[in-house]
Order: sequence, then C-alpha cells, then structure tokens
Amino acid sequence: MMQTPSTSHYIGSQGADWWRGAVIYQIYPRSFMDSHSDGTGEGVGDLKGVIEKLDYIASLNVDAIWLSPFFTSPMKDFGYDISNYRDVDPMFGTLEDFDRLVEAAHARGLKVTIDQVMSHSSDQHAWFEESRQSCDNPKADWYVWADPKPDGAPPTNWQSVFGGSAWQWDTRRCQYYLHNFLASQPDLNFRTPAVVDAMLEEVRFWLERGVDGFRLDAVNFCTHGELKDNPPRQEITESFLGVRPDNPYGYQLHQYDKTQPENLVFLERLRALLDEYPGTTSVGEVGDDDALGVMAEYSQGGKRLHMCYSFNLLTDKADPGYLHETLTEMEARIGDGWPCWALGNHDVTRLATRWQAEGQLDKLRLYMVFLLSQRGSVCLYQGEELGLPEAQLTFEQLVDPAGITFWPAYKGRDGCRTPHPWQADAPHAGFSRATPWLPVPDSHASLAVDQQEQDADSLLNAYRAFLAFRRTQPALVKGDMRYHPVRDDVLCFERTYQQTRLLVALNFSDQPITRAAPESAAALAAAPAWLNGEWQAGTLTLPPFGVAIARCPQAQEDAPWDV
Repeated sequence: MMQTPSTSHYIGSQGADWWRGAVIYQIYPRSFMDSHSDGTGEGVGDLKGVIEKLDYIASLNVDAIWLSPFFTSPMKDFGYDISNYRDVDPMFGTLEDFDRLVEAAHARGLKVTIDQVMSHSSDQHAWFEESRQSCDNPKADWYVWADPKPDGAPPTNWQSVFGGSAWQWDTRRCQYYLHNFLASQPDLNFRTPAVVDAMLEEVRFWLERGVDGFRLDAVNFCTHGELKDNPPRQEITESFLGVRPDNPYGYQLHQYDKTQPENLVFLERLRALLDEYPGTTSVGEVGDDDALGVMAEYSQGGKRLHMCYSFNLLTDKADPGYLHETLTEMEARIGDGWPCWALGNHDVTRLATRWQAEGQLDKLRLYMVFLLSQRGSVCLYQGEELGLPEAQLTFEQLVDPAGITFWPAYKGRDGCRTPHPWQADAPHAGFSRATPWLPVPDSHASLAVDQQEQDADSLLNAYRAFLAFRRTQPALVKGDMRYHPVRDDVLCFERTYQQTRLLVALNFSDQPITRAAPESAAALAAAPAWLNGEWQAGTLTLPPFGVAIARCPQAQEDAPWDV
C-alpha cells in the first residue's frame, strides 16, 4: 500500500530550493570513521562514525552531505552492487542508525542525500536470482536478456566500463545478460514497466525516512537502445571513470548501450515522485560522449532532474583555457537547467595529485575558489578540504576490481578511497583501532584534521573561511555568470544577483599578473585575507596563483575589464 508523504519532512531555513548553489560534502562511509573505539570493528567506517563527526562536517559550513552506498551488498564494487535497496549493510550499522543520522544531521542544519543505484543491482539481489531461473518466470524480463548470435557470440559488441564484453553468459537461461559494469552488476530492464514502478518505490522508501535528495549513480545508463553494434570511435580518447586509451570501452561511440531517449520518460516520473516531497532534490551522474549536452537535457525545464554533474572537470586538465571552454559551453547549452560541479570524488585521482598541487597551499586555495565560485551547486569530496594527495599503493594492497584488471597502466580507485585522517599521532590516523581496509599513508597523517585545526593558515581553515564568506554573498551562490576570455592564464568572470555584481579573477600561472580592471572595483571587507589580489585605481595585481574578488556597481557593468 502506498504511503502518504511524510508531514515532518525537513525543509530548513533556505526553503525548497536549498539545493540551488548548495555545497554538498561527499562521505565515502567505508573510509570516513570507524565508531568501534574498542578495536572490535573490521577497520571499516560506519554510520555511527558519520554521526560522531557531524560537528566537524557542520564546521566546514557546507549545506548537505552525500552518503555513498551503505545498502546491503556483497561489496564486489564496494556498495554499488546492491542486493537489498531497503536495508543497511551490517558492516555500516542498521536502519535505526540511519534514522539517527538523519535526525542528527538535520539538527545541525545539514541536509542528507544518499546514493541511489538505479541502472543495475547485484547478481545476489532476489530479483535477479528469480529472473535468471527461466525465460518465463514473473521477473524474467526484469533484467536485460538476449539470445546469442548464431555462432554463440554475444548479441552486440558493447563493452563493459570495467573491461571486456558487457554481456555475460548464463547457463540457466542459455542467454546473455547485460552488465555495463562488473558481471556481478546485471542491468535492470527499464523497458519493463514493473521495473520502473519497483525502482520508484525504492526511492519512496527513503523519502519516507526523511532523506532530502539522491545522487543518482550512472543515471544515463538506465535504458538501452536497439541491440545493434556500437560504431567505432575514429579517435580513441580517455573517457569518464578511469576509462583510459588502453580500455576497449573507449574504442566505441556509445550510440545504443546508454543515454537513450526513453530515459527522459523515466526521469520525468522520478521528478514527479520527488515533487511529492517538497524540499527534496536529485543530482545525476552523467558519463557520456557528450556529457555537457546530457547534463543540459536532463536538468532543463524543471520536470526531470534538479541538476547533473559529469566528469568534465574530473580529468587531468587544469589549464584555464580548457576550464573556460568547458564552462562557457555549459553556460551556452544549459538554459534554465542547473549544473553541479566537482573536482574530486571516489572514482578519480585525488585533486592535489591530479592537478599537480601536492603541498602547495596557494594552488589548492586557487582551485577551491575556482570550484566554489562557479554557477551551479558543488560536490566536495571528503579529504579535499585537507589537500590529501593520491595514496600510492602496491598491487598487493589493491581491492578495486578496476585497478586489479588494468594494473599497472591504471591503478584503480583505491588511491582516493583511503581512510580519512583525523589525528596525526593516533593509530591509523584516528580512523580505526583495527587494521583499516585500506592503509593510511604517512603523507595523509601529517595532514590530519587535528594538525590543520591548530594552524590558522591551513587549507582546512581556508575552506571553512571561504565557505562562511560564500554564504554571505548570494551572487556567488545563485547569481548569473558571465565569463571573459582567458589571457595570461588568468580566468576572469562576473557573478551578478539583483543589484550586486562581483568580479572574480584567478591566476593559474606561477607569475605575477597585472591587468586593467574597472576603477570602481573594490575588494570585499569580509573576504578572507588570503584573497590576495590588489584592486587599485583601475588596476588588478595578482600574485602567482593569486585570487581576487571585488564588488563593482551594476551601473558600470560595461566598465573596462581588460577584455
């Protein structure tokens, strides 16, 4: 029987559109905090550990948390292979722990969003176990099954993101099933109406428990097209999620295996469900040949997703020319849609390493301001506020199936998933009393929270200060955007909201830069002191990797800005 929407759903002081411009702190529960202070845990973080550290998260001045999967799972892909969508895996705790987490987060003014893996389940899910038994059972068409070609080959040439054919032979049905990721992650068949209904009820279950939104994993993979071969890609390039040129997934144009028009119908039904619960939101993860176009299509019109993010800023490319090109294209295409941006997450090399900023406070602050001053919402991955570098692991220490498959060319995702360092001198940096599931590098322990909290000039305190400052500047949160051409490796843009106009200049070079600026531009008194650009009588001076933000009267919007 369908439940009625909860009358106690948390909206908070920011209203139902709190998500627009929000900063969402991503928690990878396995690596955040092990609550077993007596050492009886398994070296894995849990929901009680998240509760224990909510005051820390609130101190960052973020708006929400995003919990990576904590559902019941055999953990072949560390929670992204779900065997029960409605329960908490025992390693993370219980449903009661989750309810306490939601209540505790809301008490601190934090929204709670959770991962929802819609496109596939675990092969140990009861649905798949029934589906694979025969071709005529009640759930026979709940997954994507297909007969082999006459010679026994897979139905199409589609490739798995994790390497090899996207089709797995099953001896019970003597058919292949589709898996865009691991063979233990069979794809649900969204062409079957009962599947769509069932997945929407899984979403409703968590809405009734008070969650404020969902991060939708691989959301453009939910529907497949005709069972035809994908055409070859003329130029093999890197793609999303660690898809390197040595991965055959990058050899194809993905014309039939994902991002199908039918997915829009499903997204509209999902949005209608979310709209029954005012104040809830959705952010879709998009991995596609035209990710910016899909982001726009999926978030426009107010009837699909609230926002989307892609891997366009999660690459090795940190030059302002590429960033400017990506962001201006997004602005030109998104219309009334809304983007969400991230520079790091649990799938890519740590930002400090990927953008060559290990131990370089000025560069890390520059990247922080760049991310937090764009038009859109922001996902901030745990440890980014500490400037953690990528952990260097041996092959024997790897647990990520992608890294094990593609070693040594691709070392997988373990290097960005190591435990969060809390105390420099504690065993395993205060994460756990037991041996953790992944080691804590010495380089991370030296960047632990307790060390940075004592240093007024630390990156952690820079994040806290800038996020607090950002909250006082509606133009940075919800304002319109206007980019200026890049010159001398300086990225300049304007954010405007009502009668406020802010000028932002970011020097991506290791040289001081001086350029013309509006004479009326004035530095903001409330801004952190390390926003170190100097605005003086029509001139802006930026030190190497310097940052500047100024207020300028709207009436002089055409004043010179060195363009």
